[in-house]
Amino acid sequence: MLDEAGAAREPYADYCDWLKDRDIPALRRKSREADAFFRRTGITFNVYSEAAADERLIPFDQVPRIISAREWAKLSKGIEQRVRALNAFLHDIYHDQEIIKAGRVPLDLIANNEALLPQMMGMEPPGGVYTHIVGVDLVRTGKDEFYVLEDNARTPSGVSYMLENRETMLHMYPELFSRINVASVSDYPLNLRRSLSRCAPDACDGKPVIAVLTPGLHNSAYYEHAFLAEQMGAELVEGHDLRVIDGRVAMRTTQGYQPVDVIYRRVDDDFLDPLNFNPESMLGVPGIFDVYRAGGVTIANAPGTGISDDKALYSYMPDIVEFYTGQSAILENVPTWRCSESDSLAYVLEHLEDLVVKEVHGSGGYGMLVGPAASKKEVAAFREKLKANPSGYIAQPTLALSTVPVLAKSGMAPRHVDLRPFVLVSPDSIDITPGGLTRVAMKEGSLVVNSSQGGGTKDTWVLED
Repeated sequence: MLDEAGAAREPYADYCDWLKDRDIPALRRKSREADAFFRRTGITFNVYSEAAADERLIPFDQVPRIISAREWAKLSKGIEQRVRALNAFLHDIYHDQEIIKAGRVPLDLIANNEALLPQMMGMEPPGGVYTHIVGVDLVRTGKDEFYVLEDNARTPSGVSYMLENRETMLHMYPELFSRINVASVSDYPLNLRRSLSRCAPDACDGKPVIAVLTPGLHNSAYYEHAFLAEQMGAELVEGHDLRVIDGRVAMRTTQGYQPVDVIYRRVDDDFLDPLNFNPESMLGVPGIFDVYRAGGVTIANAPGTGISDDKALYSYMPDIVEFYTGQSAILENVPTWRCSESDSLAYVLEHLEDLVVKEVHGSGGYGMLVGPAASKKEVAAFREKLKANPSGYIAQPTLALSTVPVLAKSGMAPRHVDLRPFVLVSPDSIDITPGGLTRVAMKEGSLVVNSSQGGGTKDTWVLED
């Protein structure tokens, strides 16, 4: 928010003018008001442990993260370029595999990847879209320095918090939005419905029927599944609500079974169809994948997209972007060591105390080591994990991540953040919601922003010219 001299950076100028007339006790009362609102609304998530699941509120910080129109214009171009490349890559991997033939991505990384779905080979999804909803995690390290931390093209979550954070800020501080021209995010559910409708299969007759497939009430993101279904006027269904009838997927209604055209699935690939994937799954729909292959239903995101979330593959994204777009990547990757390579492994083992090490298929901040914040015992234990399974990990430098202020016990204090913009992809358009979800490490000095690890969220403002 402030530059080295303590003056407000340009995007924050109007906000700082407003803030100087507010006292900390009044702001704290507003924070309690926000917490009460989230509890009434039911905005919670589950933290799973070996013994139990604990339902919690995600901490919400009321100081917005503000991005200028100029900064957002650059980010939008880079995000769109990356998402186009991801879709082209997925089509290529499941068809001609030209990028492998060209030697730009190693065959072993694809062929031995547990996220690759052989059943998707030769499959053409409706409209040619694989990643209908994408979350691209960004970090900032300097005034004009943004890096992509990771891609989320399987089942990206968090958009409900983006929307509820904005609704809460509008409720608490309507005067701020009168004096500061902030781009709206409220049309995301409508845009999501429109985008999914454009991806309806040829079998669709009339207005597309859309359903959100959830694993159920006990899933950590169930609130979001229900929220999005309600907001875009879609049905919220579980696997037992659907069945295959006459070559179509149909959902149970009070008038009998009705065909569904588009399924926004929040169920992992392995549990989607017990006849084609995990036979033990109670969450999916028997035969749904056969209907999908025959063009009778759209599944968003497409099965098999998880391979593009792979953290080892991430290190090849600059090559992937250039291969499919003919341009250098606008948004840079974080430098990455692939521990499967002997030279890289040797470097990582020698510098483990200074690096961040992540599981290739990990998520939620689990299974990672933040070297500078780890104890000698934790580093030693992780070193043995690396030696036992080097191909399961990548390593990255500890970046000097930017900070934004939060309202802490001591008053305004800096905390590290990342940003997850949300992207909607249809056959004829790519729509990027201005802003996204800012996740914040609520613990002083922490670099881990995941809610499962104690992180919080804040509203993200993109200024309009």
